[in-house]
Amino acid sequence: MSEVINQNLFLVKEHVGVLKAANNFDIHDPATGNVIMECREPNLGFLTKLLRFTDYKVMTPFDIQIVTPGGEPIVRVQRGFSLFLAKVTVRDKDNQVIGGFKPKLFTIGGKFDVLDKDDNVICELKGKWTGWDFKFNQGDKELAHVSKEWAGLGKELFTSADNYVLKLSEDIPAGDDMRKLILAAVMCIDMVLKE
Repeated sequence: MSEVINQNLFLVKEHVGVLKAANNFDIHDPATGNVIMECREPNLGFLTKLLRFTDYKVMTPFDIQIVTPGGEPIVRVQRGFSLFLAKVTVRDKDNQVIGGFKPKLFTIGGKFDVLDKDDNVICELKGKWTGWDFKFNQGDKELAHVSKEWAGLGKELFTSADNYVLKLSEDIPAGDDMRKLILAAVMCIDMVLKE
């Protein structure tokens, strides 16, 4: 397993482009600014590409793959065509299901449950309706925070609204699947909640 998943702070920068159908992100190490992971949708079908430019974008399937710059798989995030709050499946580097998440109905700001491989809720992602601010909570304990505000070493990377920071709690053990599930959830917040 790649050790980059065991860091607690990630800077995420979305690739911006005109007529861009796929979701593509680079994930940076804040200490160096180097790309440590890449998030891509390499298998986007023609019909899905077309639908991404319509009002049906939120219903389109996705297959997001997070890999190291050298191509080593870390996590894969998949959802089929969605008419209404479809479950998202998360797989590890060996393509084994490690969990997923399912949006909750009628929330302000967005909310979904993060599930383990047996569909047990292990934490909840909740957003604010006023902006890009999401927290992963397990009861009263905050496990991770996603925000567009950053004042650290990577500030120069934050030149547009398509960049944000993910901060994981040091309480999440190294190698724990929860790290992968949280990273996976962050990579498709746009597709599940924000589009």
